[in-house]
This record gives sequence, structure tokens and C-alpha cells, in this order.
Amino acid sequence: MGEFYREKNSKSIGILSDVGNTRDVNEDYVGFFSNEEISMYIVADGMGGHNAGDVASKIAVESCIEYIKNLGDLNNLEEEFRNAICYANKVVYETSISSNNLNGMGTTITACLIKDNNAIIANVGDSSCYIIKDNSIKKITKDHSLVQELVDDGSISEEEALKHPNKNIITRALGTKENVEVDIYAIELDTKIKFLLCTDGLTNEISKEEIYDIIINNDNEDASKYLVERSKEKGGRDNISVIVFEGECKNDRYYSRK
Repeated sequence: MGEFYREKNSKSIGILSDVGNTRDVNEDYVGFFSNEEISMYIVADGMGGHNAGDVASKIAVESCIEYIKNLGDLNNLEEEFRNAICYANKVVYETSISSNNLNGMGTTITACLIKDNNAIIANVGDSSCYIIKDNSIKKITKDHSLVQELVDDGSISEEEALKHPNKNIITRALGTKENVEVDIYAIELDTKIKFLLCTDGLTNEISKEEIYDIIINNDNEDASKYLVERSKEKGGRDNISVIVFEGECKNDRYYSRK
């Protein structure tokens, strides 16, 4: 299993990163942080074909967590979360240009910040955030990829996109340029929701329906383990990283702070 950042006071979540069946290096990195006010979850997928993707993903996750930890009060969730991702971009970019061995490195990043009854999702690249709610699974983020652009302009269907030969080409990444555009999504937690953050090593191997079945039939820790195992059974051609966690609403009668 890959290494990841996890605070000692973290509550029960499912969080795993695995090199998969065919890669020599795990370029994914995952992280989690919580205190009395907030919880934050992050997955990052270092860019294959570039130098030091594993370095980029680790720096991105840890820099984002560092920024939020040092803020103190979070008054504007969307603005501060976007700033945290932009800060991580700056650190990865400046590290990249400081060394020939690291030049050109980059990473995807998908992160979720939860405070009170609000969840903010930030995304750059083609890692994903899903929510499981009301007996369904829904993808929240939108990939920054060549294949997604082809789907958007009607050149190919969603079904064709799943097996497209250029599926790995992303159009936006963290750390490859001095500035980055970050997609932000806001969700009000009006009921109990489960979240999945994952790299494309999971979604390239197993369907949304399989993901849904595994998550609803297991607790978060077992679900993360079974998701990785199932992805490897189906091929495991890439690194695989997952975080499964609760989006708890404080007004929900079943809400509990662990």
C-alpha cells in the first residue's frame, strides 16, 4: 500500500492508496485532516510521463493541508479552499522549476472540505468526487481531460469515453504552470451522504454501479479495501487511491461527531 498523510485524531474513514498490478511506483498520494471545526480529504495523482509525479502529488496534498491548518478561522469556505489549492499549485510549481530532476512534474487534485452543514469540493485534473445519496451514486466533479472535451462537444458518447485510447490525456493539472484554474462545487448537507474521492485507477477499472454496491454494503474502511481489491481483480493497470467518508449533517437525527 502507498503512504499517505493522516492526522492522529482522524475519525473512522476508509483511506487507501495502492500501486496496482503493473506500475513500479505509486504516484498517487492521499491525505486527511480534521479538528473540532472542519474535516478535509484529498486525493492526488502524479502525472505519468512526467518527472517525479510521486513528489508532486505528495507536495500538493501536504501543502494544501498545511495552508488550511494555518488559517485559523474559515469564514469564506469557497474562497479559502480555492486559495489552498492555488497555494499547493505554487509550491509544486516552484519546486519543479528549482530542479532539473523535477522539472515538468504535475498532479491532479480532488479535495473535500466539510464544515457544519456545508461541503466544498475542489478539483483540478481527472481524479473524482462521487456522492452516494438517496439510493444512487452521482459524480460531482468534471474531468479536465481531452476525452471529456470530446464528450462535451458531442464527438463521442459517454460509453465511448470509457474505453477511449486517449483517456489518460488531461488538459489541466496542478503545478505545471505558475497559476491554475480550480473548479469549486458547493453541497449543502441536508441529509446523510457518503462521499468517495478517488483517482482514475479506480474508475478506469470498475463501474459506478460496482462502486455503489461496494460502498453501501460495507463500512467505510472495508469499502475502501474492497474497492482497491476489485480494481486490481479487473486489471489494476494504474495506481489506485480511494477515500470513503461520511458527509454528516448536524441537523440529521443520526448525526454523531466521533
